[in-house]
Amino acid sequence: MWKPPQRIKYIPLADTWPSREESAHARLFAPVALGPLQLEQRTWVPAMVPWRASDDGEVTEDVLDWYGRFARGRPGAIVVEATGIRDVPSGPLLRIGHDRFLPGLQRLVERVRIESGGHTRLLIQVIDFLGIRRRPEREKYLRQFLQITDRHRRLCGAPAVDDDALREQLCQLDDDRLAEILDAREWEALTMGHRERVTDTALPHIAELPRVLPGLFADAAGRARDAGFDGVELHYAHAYTMASFLSATNTRTDGYGGSLEQRLRLPLEVYARVRQAVGADFALGCRFLADECIEGGNAVAEATQIGVALAAAGMDFLSLSRGGKFDDAKQPKVGEASYPYTGVSGYECMPGYISDEFGPYGRNIEPTAAIRAAVRAAGYDTPVVVAGGIHTFTQAETLLQQDRADIIAFARQALADPDWFEKVRTGCGAQVRLCEYTNYCEGLDQKHKQVTCNLWDRLELDEPGIRKSRDGRRRLTAPAWKRD
Repeated sequence: MWKPPQRIKYIPLADTWPSREESAHARLFAPVALGPLQLEQRTWVPAMVPWRASDDGEVTEDVLDWYGRFARGRPGAIVVEATGIRDVPSGPLLRIGHDRFLPGLQRLVERVRIESGGHTRLLIQVIDFLGIRRRPEREKYLRQFLQITDRHRRLCGAPAVDDDALREQLCQLDDDRLAEILDAREWEALTMGHRERVTDTALPHIAELPRVLPGLFADAAGRARDAGFDGVELHYAHAYTMASFLSATNTRTDGYGGSLEQRLRLPLEVYARVRQAVGADFALGCRFLADECIEGGNAVAEATQIGVALAAAGMDFLSLSRGGKFDDAKQPKVGEASYPYTGVSGYECMPGYISDEFGPYGRNIEPTAAIRAAVRAAGYDTPVVVAGGIHTFTQAETLLQQDRADIIAFARQALADPDWFEKVRTGCGAQVRLCEYTNYCEGLDQKHKQVTCNLWDRLELDEPGIRKSRDGRRRLTAPAWKRD
């Protein structure tokens, strides 16, 4: 992952933890309504992909253990990882694109209810993503994948040669000369791996996305309701399909790109179709970006307009993230796929302890607060979820007391200590295992390895019955909290 050149090293913030009585009066542990859904407290575990599903997208015992462990900490809500709405192979990521996934998802809902004693609400994040391929070997790309055109022949000065001869000629060129002959997308396919964009409307399956996606999202949300989830979070963030429609980089000319009004069209149509499918008595919101953090992308000014439009449409909550785009991702190694959290925008999404003068804690607070203020000024009381480097009670409570957010999301901190919520609520905050923001977990995610935390994944490896990583070296869930 990219790191700021200042390379200032930070440690977790010190805190004065509240007593049980103080926590009982804290806003963090007060209820909040997401439309028809009531949360017991304003704490939130956002969606994180742990790479524990089966290769067919089914819920496994490892998936049940992962969410069951978070549920034991009794946060107000847990959002299940980005879950694919299409019934297509996508590796060990959860899927909800067919009814056959319902039994496993129902077991997941039941597990969270049991482990939390019924205190934690469970939502599921549903996502669509476009095709991406691994970076190819140079000669393999030039000999097999590159579509030869008259343009290539003309620039090579070989108008009459056949395809095989021209491919051989291209293989002999150095990179500087090759970059002059390939167009921008061909060069990207060679050096980064081919990636589909929502603007590739010459491809029929891309052109028809506005026709296809509302139904796919609606069907997925209907299955989520049937499985017993308390709500659905539409994934409109980061590097994926719906965020790409919202992005200022979306230049489609079919009425679904260009102006912000047209870029909002599909996200609003998806929401309307999903709402029709699940009804008004089912919590439905979305996650989107407070700032894309890329050149030419949406910044806070446009994100505030997006937030107001989504609130006006009737969303029950808005969850704010930032960055995490393919546009500035680092070049992957040959045989690996581009990862959208390796560039500057990726750092802004998951800042680490090596940072700049601003530091890693709370980079998304001011943008989120600005969006919430705009939503309130427009007359909507839609709850807003803030995330990003929040790990102490004082941080969280201050944001709520100052009306800069309504719910606090703890991602890496919840992974470091799934009992954070119960420890703080019961006056045991001094026992919290604080995240060090080394992004050890992010490194595992990038390699598609089962995500764990280095603060606990080598502890008590001889504990009976624990599940371990595929190599047997790491435990997959945090040890139980041994109360003093």
